[in-house]
Amino acid sequence: MQMTEVRDKLQLLQEVLTEKYSIEKDVEEAPRRLSSQEELLARLKKEYLEKNSVYEECKERVGKLTVELEEAVKSREEGEKGMDNIATHREYEALDKQITEATAKEAEVRKELDKEKKTLNELNENLKIDESMIKAQEDETNSLKSSIDKEISKYKTKLEKLSKKEAEVTEGLDTEIVYKFQRIIQRNSQGIVAVKNGVCEGCHMILPAQFANEVREGDKTLFCPYCSRILFYQESDDSEEDYYAMSEAGSLSDFEDDFADEKLDDEDYGDDGYNDKSDYDDEDVDDEDSDDEKDDSDEDDSDEN
Repeated sequence: MQMTEVRDKLQLLQEVLTEKYSIEKDVEEAPRRLSSQEELLARLKKEYLEKNSVYEECKERVGKLTVELEEAVKSREEGEKGMDNIATHREYEALDKQITEATAKEAEVRKELDKEKKTLNELNENLKIDESMIKAQEDETNSLKSSIDKEISKYKTKLEKLSKKEAEVTEGLDTEIVYKFQRIIQRNSQGIVAVKNGVCEGCHMILPAQFANEVREGDKTLFCPYCSRILFYQESDDSEEDYYAMSEAGSLSDFEDDFADEKLDDEDYGDDGYNDKSDYDDEDVDDEDSDDEKDDSDEDDSDEN
C-alpha cells in the first residue's frame, strides 16, 4: 500500500474515531445525569420521612394534651356543679380547691395545646409542599430516564455504523499502527498532523533535521518523538525551504548529544568569550610579537635611508 493511501486512510479513520469516541463519552455520561436526579429524589424522600417523623411526634403530643384538657375541664365542671349541694365549710373548701386547680390546669394545657396545634399545622403544610416537590422530581426523573434511554438507543445505532466504517477503513492497514493510532486519538482527538518547516503541527516542537527529511521522503509511517502523533510532510504556505541537506542533518539519537555539547561549551567560555587564562596569555603573546615585528620594520627603513 502506498504511503499516500495510508495517509488518506488514517485521516479518514481519524474522523471516524473522533466521532466514535465522542459518542462513547456521551453514552458514559448519560447515566450520570440520571444518577444526579435520582440522588436528588432520594434526598427529598429522606427529608420528607424525617419531617413526617417529627409531624407524627407532634401529633401524638397534641392527642395527649387534648385528653389532659378534657380531664381538666371535666374536673372544673364537676367542682362547679358540686357547689350547689355543699353542706359544710370543709366541703366548700375542697370543691373550691378542685375548681381552682382544674381551672389553672385547663389554662396551662390549653396554651400548650394551641402551641402544639400551630406547630402541627406548619409541619403539615411543609409535608404537603415536600410531597408536591417529590412528585415533580419523580416525574422529571422518569422523563429524563425515558429520554436517556432513547438517546442511548440512537447512540448505539450510530456506534454500530461507525464500527462498520472503521473496519472498512482499517482494512489493509498495519494492526500495530492502527492500535497506536486509536490510543493517540483517545488522548488528543488528532492523530495525524503535518510537518511544516521541520515543525510538528501537533505539538509545535522543532524536529531533528534528519527526521524531518525522512518524513518528507514519505517512505514509512513515522511518529512524532514528542507527542507521538503520526506525521506527514506538507509544503509551507510561505514557500520557505524546509528540506535540510543530509550532511547537515542530525539524527534523533544525537539530538540530545548536540544539546549537551552546547551546554559544555557555554560552561567553558566566560562572558567575555575566552574559555580560560591561556587565551588571555596567547593574546598577550600575539600583541608582543606584533610590537617586535613593528620595531624590526622601523630599523630596516632606517638602514635603507
